[in-house]
Amino acid sequence: MLKVGLLGAGRIGQVHAVNIAGHPGSTLAAVSDINAPAAEALANRFGASVRATAAIIDDDSIDAVLIATSTDTHSDLIEAATAAGKAVFCEKPVDLDLARARLCLERAEATGRPVMIGFNRRFDTSFSALKSAFEAGEIGKGELLSITSFDPAPPPLAYVEVSGGLFRDMTIHDFDIAQWLMGGPPLTVSAKGSSLVDAGIGKAGDVDTAVVTLTYASGAIAVIRNSRRAAYGYDQRIELLGSDGLLQVENVLEHSVRKSSAAGVTGAKPTYFFLERYMPAYAAIWSAFVEAIDGGGPVPTTLADGVAALAVAEAATESVRSGRTVEL
Repeated sequence: MLKVGLLGAGRIGQVHAVNIAGHPGSTLAAVSDINAPAAEALANRFGASVRATAAIIDDDSIDAVLIATSTDTHSDLIEAATAAGKAVFCEKPVDLDLARARLCLERAEATGRPVMIGFNRRFDTSFSALKSAFEAGEIGKGELLSITSFDPAPPPLAYVEVSGGLFRDMTIHDFDIAQWLMGGPPLTVSAKGSSLVDAGIGKAGDVDTAVVTLTYASGAIAVIRNSRRAAYGYDQRIELLGSDGLLQVENVLEHSVRKSSAAGVTGAKPTYFFLERYMPAYAAIWSAFVEAIDGGGPVPTTLADGVAALAVAEAATESVRSGRTVEL
């Protein structure tokens, strides 16, 4: 049984707590958070203890930590936990700064302890089915990838100000999916962004609407479209055009009923947000982590994957700032 310490009891920490406690191969041993009432409430819910972060990391009886704290703490906690001999599961991104993330990778790899980054979308059943079909050669050579990722509404400005920006916070999932499907990082990154949804986001130095174009050594192209606002719900689609065909993943809808009448054809909206859309993927990625640690095999989404996605995010940020295409 994998004994796990959870660092962070906020919204995403609560999602992970459910999966840790619900998995037959793991147990939630301890919880820490700078918000003591939040830590206490979550720990009480699952019969865990409330501990200081350092105490959890230093406790030899705890096998792994799950890091769900603010991004600016991730690298420090990864380094401390791996140095203490623990396996680590960390939410994205690795850091707000690429140089710091690279140093974290170097230090964590030196310990030999596994670090898995929470790119849960790879574990969505539809996305993984598309990946499998592509790898099986069902559409031939991949030539044009299109990823649509629209949130239903922007996050609070207080969150935007510490998030690292749209590309590090939101698009980083899409950068990882593109890398996963295309078999490696792009050669060039070109991005355009605007603040159209919330003027406060622009004042904070960020964008809320963006298009990113990635080019690859094969000549293939990927286009990512992001928005912090989609009035109809959480829009998550992938389209991959190959030399012999097309693979598509459509939205997950609130229900599958369609009404056809003389007035037209109508159906349900997409599920509202990421908790509804990706909850099964969060459970699947935790299962993959437990299986990797128990079996002594490699974790499927590595710290190096997290650093690679962050490199693309920084390039996109620079492209918007400079108006130029950035080479990686």
